[in-house]
Amino acid sequence: MDFTLHELACLDAVLSEGSFQAAAQKLHRSHPAIHSAIKHLEERLGLVLLDRTHYRVRLTLAGEAFHRHAQSLLEHAAGLSAVCEQLQRGEETDLRVVVGDLTPTREALGSLKRFFQNWPRTRLHLHFEVIGGPWERLLAEEADLIIHHIDKSDSRFEWVDLMPVEVVPVIAPSLLAGRSPLAMTREMMRAHVQVIIRDSARVPGRDYFLIRDAASWTVADQHTKKGLILEGMGWGHMPLHLVCDELASGALLSLEGQYFRRSRLDIVAARLSGRATGPVASALWAHLSGASD
Repeated sequence: MDFTLHELACLDAVLSEGSFQAAAQKLHRSHPAIHSAIKHLEERLGLVLLDRTHYRVRLTLAGEAFHRHAQSLLEHAAGLSAVCEQLQRGEETDLRVVVGDLTPTREALGSLKRFFQNWPRTRLHLHFEVIGGPWERLLAEEADLIIHHIDKSDSRFEWVDLMPVEVVPVIAPSLLAGRSPLAMTREMMRAHVQVIIRDSARVPGRDYFLIRDAASWTVADQHTKKGLILEGMGWGHMPLHLVCDELASGALLSLEGQYFRRSRLDIVAARLSGRATGPVASALWAHLSGASD
């Protein structure tokens, strides 16, 4: 069945504006041109779409069903037109960002929200990965940018500092049986299950903070890990921003002392060095660079 987007637009304009004359003004066409387009549409469809017996034109029952589907087609066409304009300007239609597991989520998402409010036509593909996952995605060019910690000496990365994150060893008081957390040696902690994060990289790298030959449970994310530690089902290292309230209330205790230390990591925005970027990716880099000032 042969009809044009112009004919569908004419039908939609007549309905939204209430008359052929008003539709002609909206579409910058003549009254006869609008009338002719809808007449040809009805003839090709073999349907009467408009009830012209009233002061304000109305849809027939067949017209209501047809117009409902036509509106969807017009919306898709408008979206395609917007994409074409975006491509003509050289703007990316999609941007891929990976956020690492130690990143304070609220701050990262808040910054991304503020940025994409000004770039509504670029679709954000946001992924969350742990340990080596963000690096692997970036190096495989499956991400345009990551928000994670990196080896700053690696020349493959270009980076800008965003925020520091401290990682602390924590345990529930029930596991200590009255002993001081400061007195717990690594050998003593072998008797307790260590909760660790499963690396989301396809080729896992090094293990962090792991006591070799000790019993361990593996989980997929920091929030599950925190839940197990709170329940006294194990102990482990956690980002301070996720457990600061529990440490303050005594629901968790820090193992920091002679045998266990906290670590400090810099969360950065990182991209591949020397890789060409489009205007939206460049603007996001500038936005994150400014956020770190």
